[in-house]
Amino acid sequence: MENNKKIAASVSKGLLQSEELYRYVLETSVNPREPEPLKELRDVTAGHPMAVMVTAPDAGQLMTMLLKLVDVKKTIEVGVFTGYSLLLTALTIPEDGKIIAIDLNRDSYEIGLPVIKRAGVDHKIDFREAEALPVLDQLLKDNENEGSFDYAFVDADKVNYWNYHEMLMKLLKVGGVVVYDNTLWGGSVAMPEEQTPEIFKSDRQATLEFNKLLAGDARVQLAHVPLGDGITVCMRIY
Repeated sequence: MENNKKIAASVSKGLLQSEELYRYVLETSVNPREPEPLKELRDVTAGHPMAVMVTAPDAGQLMTMLLKLVDVKKTIEVGVFTGYSLLLTALTIPEDGKIIAIDLNRDSYEIGLPVIKRAGVDHKIDFREAEALPVLDQLLKDNENEGSFDYAFVDADKVNYWNYHEMLMKLLKVGGVVVYDNTLWGGSVAMPEEQTPEIFKSDRQATLEFNKLLAGDARVQLAHVPLGDGITVCMRIY
């Protein structure tokens, strides 16, 4: 169990970098520019037994740039945890921007909510404690929602990533962006199955299949980026 924790913790240090190089990137380019509310939320999350689930700060820095480049105003987040990526989005989008945030576990969200409130951006968030697929399906029943979202972030159950993708391709506008987290899944996607650490085995195959489907999806332009545990950035092109 302790070995599994060490393996999981190493994910957030950047899979394709030495620890020294990753520390250099953080100390030189990431940490000095991380907003104070995000630093506070990361500190609050550090004591959580699943703290490794929080979005890597270097990945968050890229996401902030994407939000600004796309001029995002209306977004969806599938999987919230304590709200680091949610707060990042809320801090970046305009004052009248809106985020539909979906998670099964409100308790984790409540850990970060005081930080979000102190940052003055909680009014931008519509948190829905529910399974994501029914919520997305309900959104699609309103024709006005189709093609109306600028951005989505997904960090949830890997087995449903493709199901989320199919729905998001209808909800996102052409030119809209969706970011999927954990698409390198602890590096297990490049490991022989028999050498895969137990902690990663359950979702390894789902991640492999999802990555292959995305690579063949003509509806999107994509970039598979080795930040954190791997993020895949998809822009809808039709």
